Amino acid sequence: SLLIDYADNKEDDYAWKGFTLAVLLFISQMFKSIFFNLSFWASQIVGMQIKTTLIAAIYKKALTMNNEAKKKSTAGEIVNLMSVDCQRIMEVMNFFFFAWTTPFQVIAAIAILYQFIGPSALVGLAVLLLTVPLNSYLASRQQKLQIMNLNLKDSRLRLTNEALAGMKVLKLYAWEPAFQKKISDIREEETRVLLSIAHLNAMISVCYNIAPYLVMLATFGVYVNISEENHLDANKAFVALSFFNLLKVPLALLSTIISMSVQAIVSIGRINDFLCTEDLSRENIKRDSRAGNAIDIENGTFTWDKESSPSLININFKVPEGKLFAVVGPVGTGKSSLMSALLGEMEKLSGRAVIKSKVAYVPQQAWIQNATVRDNILFGKPYDKRKYKKVLNACALERDLDILSAGDMTEIGEKGINLSGGQKQRVSLARAVYSNADIYILDDPLSAVDSHVGKHIFTHVIGDGGLLKGKTRVLVTHGAHWLPLVDSIVVLENGCITETGSYENLMAQRGPFSKFIRTYLLGEDAEGDSVDEDPDSLLLCTLVLCFSGAFYTESIMLTASGLHQAPTYMYDEDIEDRLAGRLVQDEKMEKGKVKLTVFWSYSRAMGHKLMGLAFALFAVFQVVSAGSNFWLNNWTQDSYLANMSLAGTSLYKEKNDYYLGIFGLFGIIQILFLLVHNIIYWIRMVVAAKRLHAGMLASIFRSPMSFFDTTPLGRVMNRFSRDIEVVDNTLPLIVRDYMTTVFSCVVVLVVICISSPLFLSLIIPILVIYIFIQNFYIPTSRQLKRIESVTRSPVYTHFSETISGGPTIRAYDASLQFMRESKARVDRNQSFYYISLAANRWLGMNLEVLANIVILGSAVFAVLTPGISGGDIGLSVSYAIQVSSNLVWMVRQMSDLETNVVSVERLKEYSELGSEADWIVPHHRPTREWPSEGHVKFSDYQTRYRPGLDLVLKGITCEFQAGEKVGIVGRTGAGKSSLALALFRLIEASSGSILVDGVSLGEIGLHDVRSSLTILPQDPVLFFGSLRMNLDPLDVYSDGQLWAALTRAHLRDFVVGLPEGLDYPVGEEGQSLSVGQRQLVCLARALLKKTKILILDEATAAVDMETATLIQNTIRNEFASCTIITIAHRLNTIMDYDRIMVLDAGLIKEFDSPTNLLADEESIFYSMAREANLV
Repeated sequence: SLLIDYADNKEDDYAWKGFTLAVLLFISQMFKSIFFNLSFWASQIVGMQIKTTLIAAIYKKALTMNNEAKKKSTAGEIVNLMSVDCQRIMEVMNFFFFAWTTPFQVIAAIAILYQFIGPSALVGLAVLLLTVPLNSYLASRQQKLQIMNLNLKDSRLRLTNEALAGMKVLKLYAWEPAFQKKISDIREEETRVLLSIAHLNAMISVCYNIAPYLVMLATFGVYVNISEENHLDANKAFVALSFFNLLKVPLALLSTIISMSVQAIVSIGRINDFLCTEDLSRENIKRDSRAGNAIDIENGTFTWDKESSPSLININFKVPEGKLFAVVGPVGTGKSSLMSALLGEMEKLSGRAVIKSKVAYVPQQAWIQNATVRDNILFGKPYDKRKYKKVLNACALERDLDILSAGDMTEIGEKGINLSGGQKQRVSLARAVYSNADIYILDDPLSAVDSHVGKHIFTHVIGDGGLLKGKTRVLVTHGAHWLPLVDSIVVLENGCITETGSYENLMAQRGPFSKFIRTYLLGEDAEGDSVDEDPDSLLLCTLVLCFSGAFYTESIMLTASGLHQAPTYMYDEDIEDRLAGRLVQDEKMEKGKVKLTVFWSYSRAMGHKLMGLAFALFAVFQVVSAGSNFWLNNWTQDSYLANMSLAGTSLYKEKNDYYLGIFGLFGIIQILFLLVHNIIYWIRMVVAAKRLHAGMLASIFRSPMSFFDTTPLGRVMNRFSRDIEVVDNTLPLIVRDYMTTVFSCVVVLVVICISSPLFLSLIIPILVIYIFIQNFYIPTSRQLKRIESVTRSPVYTHFSETISGGPTIRAYDASLQFMRESKARVDRNQSFYYISLAANRWLGMNLEVLANIVILGSAVFAVLTPGISGGDIGLSVSYAIQVSSNLVWMVRQMSDLETNVVSVERLKEYSELGSEADWIVPHHRPTREWPSEGHVKFSDYQTRYRPGLDLVLKGITCEFQAGEKVGIVGRTGAGKSSLALALFRLIEASSGSILVDGVSLGEIGLHDVRSSLTILPQDPVLFFGSLRMNLDPLDVYSDGQLWAALTRAHLRDFVVGLPEGLDYPVGEEGQSLSVGQRQLVCLARALLKKTKILILDEATAAVDMETATLIQNTIRNEFASCTIITIAHRLNTIMDYDRIMVLDAGLIKEFDSPTNLLADEESIFYSMAREANLV
């Protein structure tokens, strides 16, 4: 105002007065810049601290929540809370000070305007207040949509997490398209909600961009009609314009803040709901060091969650200190549940449960960390070399690790992916033994190891002569041959303890246990004469059977490749990783500028032409906006209107109305262009997000198995959660704000140059400094963002690992240790974010100084320009003040764009992964009946796991006749599983071929191959959802067929007893079922599919002998006419097969009938049988 007065009266004032006013303007702007950046910095730090605190709280909750809470929150959903919801709360804090300062700015601006133009300013305030109800409605609508969006995101991430974890099963069954479609359908729903949010964003954006103009139009319109002088002079117009322009940034940001606040409020509610779920009660089992027995349960009734019926009823279970108790019973009777009850994992409904002291736990499915062998065994305990060696020897691991180049420092992949089932179980057991606890809860640790290893472990670890001698041990076992060696046996049936006592006593009682032993172990007819046999002779028979190895054999010795052998996906040789001792390599991170191809990919996903149109429309909007201000200048400069003596004439009023009408027309044009721009822009942004997700999802599902074996799940989930969230919600706001500030800055500089031509001399040096600051800052910021993204993956990986190992972590009382590890990973991740915040504030302050120099320059040059009017100086300086905020936001948004487009770069990387062969080859499709016979022929077949690695099968030539039963045996790493995987083409041929009924597998599509073969894997994998979905995800079988399969798989009675029947929810990874029941569900799957070729990979390890016998009988009956290929770990299961193949180092050493092989005492098979005491 003072500058405009000075310009209008320049001839009568001193020059120094103008320069003094320019300097004072500069000083006031510098104070504003300092306080602004300090408040911004404080808000960002508080936001970061809130995020890390919430992540720690969520992690802690995940370790303590009970089973009822777990049903409501799967691992994928909790990862979503950490990656998306915590981030949203942090981001809203970045702008928190705007939320409460914007109303103050509006009030202050209106108050000052009131001093200048009187009551007309209140009309502008009224227009602003009229937008409040509209914005309130839009905000409430947006909140509802955000809740829907996050719920759908939870569902998508849960399913994605399970699909990635079970990818091997999806590939073996050719289920990828079905699961890909399920995820895509959820994403389709999610993008529909995003589209609705986009429409709201378009409306909000138009409202807040046009609000200052409407306020100005209303204010000026009322002023020229009701004020005494009826004249809008330059002083009043441009002081008002500068205030209205100052409101543009906070009001424009307010739309972003409202959107982000709505998201944050929804996220706070979701996190609150999660944190308020119930924890495991400490009353489930009490610790009492003064207790008489090591374990004491009286009349205990336990359930997995309070809504379900009890799983264990009226349990009375006392274990004196130092004793070895065995728990036995059929599949699904509650053996693992009893172990969980002892750990406090089940809800106690009634009774008393006490455990005396420190516990060690070996779960039925070994939980292995993505760490070295040593780290898995030590589990946070100090390294004692002597004790450690003793444990390795007792657990039959020492000789294995000696052969490895990295020894016990060899890294075990995620979920132990590069270990066999037996190796994982031994590492899990070694962890328990090393912990030196008082009570050992061993949930069937011997089922996954062969009898030779089992005897070694029982003798050196579990038995009374082992390392655990004198310790209290509770052993769940399906191996009846161990029972004579324990102090007492507990028999479970239907959740109740039916018998308890020593082996001799139970056999003498001739109860259910005695009948079971006679029928299934000794092979007698329970009704026959042998009932008179005395218990001592039965004991002798059992011991003979125990040590005759009538079970199965697997060498305890690992080859050099042993730790690169997956449960059923074994790496026989992997020299490259072995030399480093690592399987999982560091996450790839780009360096330098984000490539133009990334921006091009994003642009292509949005649609080049339509986005070009959207930007053009916005440019026109900015030009029209600038034109309106030039029109305002002309209005104030009109000499006729300046003549106050003509104020009451009709021509005077007409002229004012004319200027006001054109000014209003400018506003209507702006609204139209802005509205069309926003609709196109927001819709295309949603389309881009949808396309980027679809591209990555398709690429991931087409990737070979080697990718999943060497890439941690957390790393992939990081992209599906955080990076997709950036593309969905963050990038659209950043691109919009960047575009707004770029066009605004260009228009501002052009307007200033037109008003003060001398200003051109200042622009060039300012641009040079600006480019220097930008080039110095952006590479730093961009790389920090990449490092922050890469260091975020270990946080999610560790979290996913913790969720799956919760019972083990709690059993070892290691929760605090894992919380510290989680906090350390989060701190490391946030340290890079902290540095990027500091760099951001450095940039902000430097740019604000630069912007303030622009204001000073525009004011000084305005003073120096001869003949400049008050209107021109008002226009020039008011626009220069805009630069102060626009320039800072432009570079900040440019930086945010480069750093956040890193998410597009990461999505693009995973959209271009190497893929498997085609799923379907249209011109090479087999007939529908193929294979009709089941004849398999290998011709000089060679294969390796990845290019550059050694061959794992070296010239295999053999034939399996139609309907033949073939057993495949060999030492660990011999290539047994590789042969099975080759049939399914999970690994591809390096040379040679496989023919099935005369059709070369290499010439037809992968799905034609995989859907025509059936496999029953060693590890049962189930997915979150109903039993029906797990049996038939493609929805091709009728209910009658499903029930028939369940009947033959011996699950019908169990399912009939469930209220939901086939719609029974199996829980995450099938946790609602026992391991044995999960294996039976997998058998039912195989029975439904029933192809001419069946591959078995030790499918009965996790079930009791009775069920194992039923499974074997079912397979023999149902697949009688099929070719059966069994990868045998238990030699007794294949002794009645037609032929047996002995593999060694990828070569066929022997291939003949069992009779002929056993007749040759020089044969390898004979030596294996002799080692197992079968001959």
